[in-house]
Amino acid sequence: MSDDLEMITGRMREAVGDDAGIGKTLKFVFPDTGVVYVDGTGVPNTVTNEDKDADCTITVSMSDFKAIVSGQMDPTMAFMSGKLKVAGDMGLAMKLQPLLAKARA
Repeated sequence: MSDDLEMITGRMREAVGDDAGIGKTLKFVFPDTGVVYVDGTGVPNTVTNEDKDADCTITVSMSDFKAIVSGQMDPTMAFMSGKLKVAGDMGLAMKLQPLLAKARA
């Protein structure tokens, strides 16, 4: 596992806590790096690097994800320009801003 993926998994775990209130599953896919899977269906919520089916899958490069989380890139612009791809529950993707803000370094 890359250091970046390990760091993001840890920060996401802290941001999600016991109950992030999302009630669904979410997967971040970082091509050539790995996956961060958030299971918000039970309490406590879990964050792993398992590649499982999710209600919403977000595919983004590691560098673009870091830029989004740090506030250097607007997630809407990243989506519109094709740098961030969403498959599945778009409503869930729209609710992620507070969670990503908590994951900010």
